[in-house]
Amino acid sequence: MKLLHIDSSILGENSVSRRVSAAVVARLRAETPGLEVTYRDLAASPPTHLGGAQFAARFGAPPEDAGTRADVAADAAALEEFLAADILVIGAPMYNFTVSSQLKAWIDRILVAGKTFRYGAAGPEGLAGDKRVIVALSRGGLYGPGAPAATFEHLESYLRTVFAFIGVTDLEIIVAEGIQLGPDRRAKSIDEALRAAGELRAA
Repeated sequence: MKLLHIDSSILGENSVSRRVSAAVVARLRAETPGLEVTYRDLAASPPTHLGGAQFAARFGAPPEDAGTRADVAADAAALEEFLAADILVIGAPMYNFTVSSQLKAWIDRILVAGKTFRYGAAGPEGLAGDKRVIVALSRGGLYGPGAPAATFEHLESYLRTVFAFIGVTDLEIIVAEGIQLGPDRRAKSIDEALRAAGELRAA
């Protein structure tokens, strides 16, 4: 069984989402003998943002220069890595109300018509619904249901939309929020998220 672990925080060792995503992977490693883990740090090695030439290549246009060829090859490798994974674990901090630009660039590489979704007579159909996806979210403020800032929340809602579009409807989400609202709130939120990670079912 293969697990793909993606981190997207720019904060390194100070990152809450990284800490929680690592706890998720540690739990699944302990409970799943032989689990094969691949790790990608999108902050350390950020994917390029989707460009017109890359997009055209998805529809058969030949890359015209070495840079575009390299980008197209990286796109294909990221997509194949995602498709090969049985489990996806993502560390996703909220930046300016949504995902990091690095994570958005990675998502643009895996949402590919004919590979992870297709359009039919009844509309879009997801093709990647056989995967287990676990997301470790971190948010500085309070954005959950009923919070005054709930309408500003475009991190969890965006990821739910993205993965539902490609067929993953049962997203497992662990949230650590309010981490910028003082040390006590931060510690409590992290402890609760780590406890939830430790209670995840086996792969």
